[in-house]
Amino acid sequence: MKLIMCLLVFFSGSYPANDPSVGSVRLKFHNSMSSERICKALITQLGPYNEKNNPLLMGYRAGATMLMAKHSLNPFNKLSYFKKGKTMLEKAIQAENNNVELRFLRYTIQTNVPSFLGYSSELIKDRSFLQRSVAGVRDAELKKIITAYLKEKS
Repeated sequence: MKLIMCLLVFFSGSYPANDPSVGSVRLKFHNSMSSERICKALITQLGPYNEKNNPLLMGYRAGATMLMAKHSLNPFNKLSYFKKGKTMLEKAIQAENNNVELRFLRYTIQTNVPSFLGYSSELIKDRSFLQRSVAGVRDAELKKIITAYLKEKS
């Protein structure tokens, strides 16, 4: 019994008891575009998540990491944040390639980053995937966001 309790205590630090709601993460991600403080808090909050225990939340952490480049003045730090976030996002998408929200996250990032970063190789594939998949999205808010963004970028 003591062993089980020790294991539970040990692993409770690795995996949060209550995952944050995706809606609250979306809102914080949106707000992190204009606030470095919110961006850092989101990265910290989503720190425990990886491609194995929650690829979607890892994807949002990756996106927030890339957004830190916007809040940094140092060009080397900007590039470092971007590369680190890109690697994380690609791992998350590799873990759940058919996750519409992850693919949308990558699509929005690729349509907004400067072209010299060379992060646009999946734009056409992701747009096509999103157009085919949006009808099957059950989350009404996400469906509305994707539809509006695709119209805006057409």
